[in-house]
Amino acid sequence: MATTTSVQDSGLMDYLLPNFEKTCRCKVDVIAVGTGQALKLAANGDVDLVVVHDPQSEKKFVDDGFGIGRRTFMVNDFVVVGPPADPARIRGLKNAARALAAIAKAGAPFVSRGDESGTHVKEKALWNAAGAKPDGSWYFEIGQGMGAVLTMAHEKQAYALCDRATYLSRRNALRLDILVEGDPELLNSYSVIQVNPARFPAVKAELAGRLSGWFCTPEVQKLIGDYTVGGNRLFRPACIAGK
Repeated sequence: MATTTSVQDSGLMDYLLPNFEKTCRCKVDVIAVGTGQALKLAANGDVDLVVVHDPQSEKKFVDDGFGIGRRTFMVNDFVVVGPPADPARIRGLKNAARALAAIAKAGAPFVSRGDESGTHVKEKALWNAAGAKPDGSWYFEIGQGMGAVLTMAHEKQAYALCDRATYLSRRNALRLDILVEGDPELLNSYSVIQVNPARFPAVKAELAGRLSGWFCTPEVQKLIGDYTVGGNRLFRPACIAGK
C-alpha cells in the first residue's frame, strides 16, 4: 500500500494495521510517499492500493481506469504554521489565501514540499487564489515530506502549510505555532483506492478489497476517531463510498 507521508508520520497506520494483519494473516507493506508519487506507483501497477488526499487527482485516476472502489474514509484539515513572532502578521486570519498573500508581500520565509503531494497541490491552489507568485529568495521548495518541511521551517523560523496531524505529532520539537486555521478551503480528506485488477491482473485484489472495506467498518472508523497523540485527536472518521 502506498500512503501519504502525513498518514504514516502520524503513526496511524502503525496503530491500525496490526489488527488487519492478524485477522487476515498477512503483512501490509507500507510505502510512504506524496500523493502524486503514490498515484504514479499505482498507475504502474506497483502497489495494490493507495491512501491519498487530492480529490481531483483521485477522480482522474479512477476515471482513467487505474483505480476502483474509491472511498473517502477520514478527514482532518490543513493549517498554516509559522514562527511565534509572525513577521507577516497573519495570526488569527480565517482566510488562508489572504494569509499566503501577506507572507508573499512581506517576503517572509516559506517552506514548501514542492513534491506534487496532496499538501503541495493544496498549497499551489491557495497561492493561485491569493493572486501571488511564490518565488524569490524567501520561498524554499525542498521536494521532501512533511516532517522535513516542518524541521526546516523550525530551523529557519519560516511559514509552511501542513496537515494538522503531522504538526500535532511533532509540535513538541518545533518552535512553530498554528497561525491560520478554520478556513473551509483547508479541509483535508483522505481516500483509499484499489488498483484496478482488470488493468493489472497481478495485484492482490482480494486482500486489497478487504483492506479497503475494512477502513470503513464501524470498528475501524471508531479506532480512527479515537486515535490521539498527546491528547489531540488527529483524524475524524468520514467513510463515504465514491466512484
